[in-house]
Amino acid sequence: MSDQIQRFMFDQTNVRGEIVTLATAYHEVLTRHAYPPAVNELLGELLAAVALLTDTIKLDGTLSIEVRGQGVLSLLMAESNPGGELRAIARIAEDSHLPSERTSFRELVGEGQIVITLDPREGNRYQGIVALDHETLSGCLEAYFSQSEQLPTRLWLAADGERAGGLLLQRLPDAAQNQDTDAWERSVALADTIKTEELLGLEQREVLYRLYHEETVRVFEPKSLRFGCTCSWERMADALITLGADELRDILREQGAIDTQCHFCHTKYHYTAADIETLLDNPDAPSPVIH
Repeated sequence: MSDQIQRFMFDQTNVRGEIVTLATAYHEVLTRHAYPPAVNELLGELLAAVALLTDTIKLDGTLSIEVRGQGVLSLLMAESNPGGELRAIARIAEDSHLPSERTSFRELVGEGQIVITLDPREGNRYQGIVALDHETLSGCLEAYFSQSEQLPTRLWLAADGERAGGLLLQRLPDAAQNQDTDAWERSVALADTIKTEELLGLEQREVLYRLYHEETVRVFEPKSLRFGCTCSWERMADALITLGADELRDILREQGAIDTQCHFCHTKYHYTAADIETLLDNPDAPSPVIH
């Protein structure tokens, strides 16, 4: 089963949808960490969600979803970029112990908020924030669309530690294109019948056929997805510079150099004392050829 996302729409209606399936990219995220099963499943749902939102909003840039909670799971974050690359991470609150058995979304994250950041290649960065007022990740994201995009949107998300998948339906505001007044309610009611094993185990066209074989559905070419990280020597250097010159020089006096690594992909980066001084003197200086 390929890692891909596929757009579809119902002819002569103002209803459109996206369906996503992830296996290899999801596996790549999990192999870099050692999270309990409950966290692995939530990360899978979040990866599916960030892919769905990126394609739905049609963003030419980076989109990230951060779940900031006050429970034992303090952070869940997933990010996509224009090349169809996905990455994700979780952070467990200090002195907290995650249960080994399956636990609900709200039990893990507690109170908090979801922050969705749209960072286009051109134009201004946008950030939307919604409270964790629903029992599921999909419910919280639906609230985001209702509040920020003002478009009726429904999501179905699933993950089992091996595969992740998601389905999104959205009703567009252009009622003039809609020649079927019951299309939205009917498409949502049919999607509510989908089983987790179908969303995770069947090919996307088979899922759409099972749900909508009595509807006129136009299916577009799928887009491939994969794991990918946006870290780089320059981006990590930018993060180091925020510590300030005094703290960086204190670290250099103690250690002689600075070694750090990306939390997402675990790539390691090395900065000599000369590198740090060059960055402090000229933050826009190019990176060395080899590190």
